[in-house]
Amino acid sequence: MAVKKTQLYSSLWAGCDELRGGMDASQYKDYVLTLLFLKYVSDKYAGKPNPLIIVPQGAAFSDLVKLKGDKEIGDKINKVIDNLAAENDLKGVIDIADFNDEDKLGKGKEMVDRLSRLVGIFEGINLSANRADGDDLLGDAYEYLMRNFATESGKSKGQFYTPAEVSRVVAKVLAIPPETRQDATVYDPTCGSGSLLLKVADEAPNGLSIYGQEMDNATYSLARMNMFMHNHPTAEIWKDNTLAAPYWKEKDGSLKRFDFAVANPPFSYKSWSNGVDTARDEFNRFGYGVPPAKNGDYAFLLHILKSLKSTGKAAVILPHGVLFRGNAEATIRQNLVTQGYIKGIIGLPPNLFYGTGIPACIIVLDKAEAATRDGLFMIDASKGFIKDGNKNRLRSQDIHKIVDVFNNQLEIPRYSRLVSLEEIAANDYNLNIPRYIDSSEPEDLHDLNAHINGGIPQGDINALGHYWQVFPTLKADLFTETRPGYFQLSITNYQHSIKNHPEAVEFVSGTLALYHQWRDHHRARLENIAIGDKPKELIGELSEDLLGRLAAADLLDNYDIYQLLMDYWGETMQDDVYLLAQDGWEGGKVLRELVVSKGQKLTETPDLVMGKKKYKADLIPPSLLVARYFAEKQAQIDDLQADCDGVTQELEGLIEENTGEDGALTDAQTDAGKVTKGNLTKLIKGLKGLPLFDGSEEERQQLAICEECLGLFDREAELKKAIKAAQEALDRLVFAKYPKLREEEIKTLVIVDKWGATLEGMILAEIERVTQQLASRIKELDERYAEPLPQLVDEVERLASRVDEHLKQLIIDN
Repeated sequence: MAVKKTQLYSSLWAGCDELRGGMDASQYKDYVLTLLFLKYVSDKYAGKPNPLIIVPQGAAFSDLVKLKGDKEIGDKINKVIDNLAAENDLKGVIDIADFNDEDKLGKGKEMVDRLSRLVGIFEGINLSANRADGDDLLGDAYEYLMRNFATESGKSKGQFYTPAEVSRVVAKVLAIPPETRQDATVYDPTCGSGSLLLKVADEAPNGLSIYGQEMDNATYSLARMNMFMHNHPTAEIWKDNTLAAPYWKEKDGSLKRFDFAVANPPFSYKSWSNGVDTARDEFNRFGYGVPPAKNGDYAFLLHILKSLKSTGKAAVILPHGVLFRGNAEATIRQNLVTQGYIKGIIGLPPNLFYGTGIPACIIVLDKAEAATRDGLFMIDASKGFIKDGNKNRLRSQDIHKIVDVFNNQLEIPRYSRLVSLEEIAANDYNLNIPRYIDSSEPEDLHDLNAHINGGIPQGDINALGHYWQVFPTLKADLFTETRPGYFQLSITNYQHSIKNHPEAVEFVSGTLALYHQWRDHHRARLENIAIGDKPKELIGELSEDLLGRLAAADLLDNYDIYQLLMDYWGETMQDDVYLLAQDGWEGGKVLRELVVSKGQKLTETPDLVMGKKKYKADLIPPSLLVARYFAEKQAQIDDLQADCDGVTQELEGLIEENTGEDGALTDAQTDAGKVTKGNLTKLIKGLKGLPLFDGSEEERQQLAICEECLGLFDREAELKKAIKAAQEALDRLVFAKYPKLREEEIKTLVIVDKWGATLEGMILAEIERVTQQLASRIKELDERYAEPLPQLVDEVERLASRVDEHLKQLIIDN
């Protein structure tokens, strides 16, 4: 059985837990990523002919497993890794972490136990059953770790990682043509862990030749490992200071020219000029101006510009300050604009990056059309994000919208526009985005006349014109004109009327029909998912087609619907498709037994419990089998549960009514105030033991209440026992059904009952949200102008008069 992505991520993060406390995340990442790399190459290359990485005798992950419990485990792990590094020219790359460091890993038994558990976690990850290439399961896991390390490392250590979502935007706005040859080049002069380079390479169907440079030794090592993990072993990464000692050069000593370049340089780097002779730069990078001595943003941008071919393109992440700061930077900015090198600017939301909370922008350079460029395309994407912990994050829909709008140069009010060079010149080449795009929401103005005289203004009703285009008769049904230009609601229960109006019903059914067309179109493709398929290609096909089809939907944002699919993919569907691509549809029959070592706890919630054994259904949850094959038996359980709930409610009501001071059931309460069956039985026995002629009417009533309560306790217990027996019987039927499922049944359960039904429910909720928004706005307007000023004045006068009367009465009484 293939390991699920979420399982893999959970296991890897458990490995991180073993190292917390002794070191910072920026340090323990070296240990975890080194072990992940060793496990990866061992599973993929050990014992294979002609491997890209040679795993020599004694240097496989299995050799680490043999060391569990060994008193010299730390030193021996180092030797295993050194062996692998020496064989593959990876010295200084995979051997940075010292597994024998007592300061970080503890001394004696503490180190032995910690490293043994750490190796055991990786040992439990079955990577041999997963394709490590193709869909980059391991590469994605590496990226997952990098993101979490960056989050935990804090402000000073997060610079080694560019958020994957931002990397995707940077890569896609380069608009790499599909016919681009594999020998086309991409370059990142501050490549960090290499995530930007990898995202750009993914955008080229034939791949690209990757070049990078990084001056931090540990980060350089991450980049080298990252290239292997993402199946780019031939990528060339060099370790040195790019500005002071650029490594990639042409034969004549000038800077090497690349087809594409990307970068996320350290923001406003103060010591950029160390080792750089700006007056006599041998690479002539500062012909358009010398950046300020204490701010290197433009130094990196000019280096990249010089490193591009005459038709080259680049996308560079820089702080917003580069758009408007003055002096030397203003001169450079003006020269770049007048030369036509800047194709566009994309303003990003704040707090996306791990090294800083300030907002950044993407500057897109394009030399190919520089001579004829007469405008600069701007996007203000600052409001499109989701909160993720203490950071902001671009959603899939935000990424797609930015890329669509930029690459197609679509002008959208308050979001994007093509700004002429003349307008930019008139603004002294200040490129601050708010000067050109007002992204603020229109102010919701109040109508003074309506507040004085009542009625909903026609202007407010007309502002909902996008609704009336879809519901043309609903407007007339809802509003009646009371005086010229002002209206009142004709219907009291307008929320219900809107939802059930024929045009609203037609809107719902028509929009769902677009989804059904998409669903039916892809049914055969989903049924034909086979071992070896690439899940990322599948979700790409599905999501792009859904986005395109829902563009025809009225009132809905097709990007919102696209996000629903992408969220469901990330939460559930992705794991399902990966499993199918590994094990085929037969995987739907499998129930995985959850087994833990002695002293450990289950990390997964079981789906079925059969006696002492617990099982997980990775593809088809039991509820789907119950709904399709055992609905009657589930209905019987539901009826029993409803009866039990009714008895429980009646019991609670009886107890609440008869406890407290002098309550009939008070004497049956425990010290904690709870009435128990045992106490109740004792109380009844005591009451019945009284001589009949001494039993007062009050005591007989108390006895009746106690017996009624005891009867409810017995009935509740009886129903609970029946429910448990029925549930156990149903579980046995479901358990026996799994191995008997035919392939066509599995496909129906997964594609129709699981994926299809879930997505349809999400989309229906989004559709209904539209009519709810209309109703909410109408309610707001109705309440805003419900009481005109004269009515309020009369009410104030009436209340003031009552207060005066009360005051007069108080004076008389005194």
